Amino acid sequence: MLLHTCQKCFYLFIIIKNHTRLAPPRIIISLTLKIVINIIGEINHFPKGVIVLPAANPATYLEPVLDALALKYPDNKIINMVCHGHSVPAGYFATPFVNAFSSYPHFVHKMIAERFPFAVANVIVTGIGGENPINGAKRFERDVLNHNPEIVSINYGLRNENDSDNETGAWREMIEKSLKRDIKIILVTPIWNSFYYTLGEKWDNTLKTAEAIRSLADEYGTGLADAFAAFERYINAGGNLANLLSHVNHPTETGHRLIADEFGKYFIAR
Repeated sequence: MLLHTCQKCFYLFIIIKNHTRLAPPRIIISLTLKIVINIIGEINHFPKGVIVLPAANPATYLEPVLDALALKYPDNKIINMVCHGHSVPAGYFATPFVNAFSSYPHFVHKMIAERFPFAVANVIVTGIGGENPINGAKRFERDVLNHNPEIVSINYGLRNENDSDNETGAWREMIEKSLKRDIKIILVTPIWNSFYYTLGEKWDNTLKTAEAIRSLADEYGTGLADAFAAFERYINAGGNLANLLSHVNHPTETGHRLIADEFGKYFIAR
């Protein structure tokens, strides 16, 4: 119990650090008191609430990374971002066709290069088609953390089909391993897919998964690229979903650009 509590405190400390660099003292004191109350409740087995923080502020979340990206030679350094997940970051369009140069990791890479022209930045893709978060977590250290990234994005929204505790645990494992290394994290919600046309159980699961990922971003104070909301805005503005889908659940280039724009909120030019 005590070990679990100490681990929880560590993660909460990192989250608060990410949220309070520019916060007024009263906010910091309030969050600290909540942690103390939560710890006392846990140790004494008292009922306790969940400490929930909003997803990271796009205007400030990547600030240390953006400062590094803005440096000129010879003070600049290599900045790595890893896009981890399933077929969507891997660049699958109509399976088995892959078009990596029309996928959102490539557009994010170009965006970084345009906004930070002195940076040596790499966007590394570790997506595997059809993979679920459980398998993604198993190779997370080998395929993701070995690149020593400053930023990691995680996208398994379309493969959370069972919405099981094991899948949620895999998301948490990847998030917490990143937080331990002080890596900035951007979680990605699922895109709209062809299940929308039938509005059945699979579409309901897509809705639940989007909300679950938003909740994880709030809980851990991470960044959030809300692809689902981006597609929703497009549809509500009179757009046709058919223009966003190249496959049952894979985006077109237009869809990928919508996802990239969600990342763009965090990469504010210096």
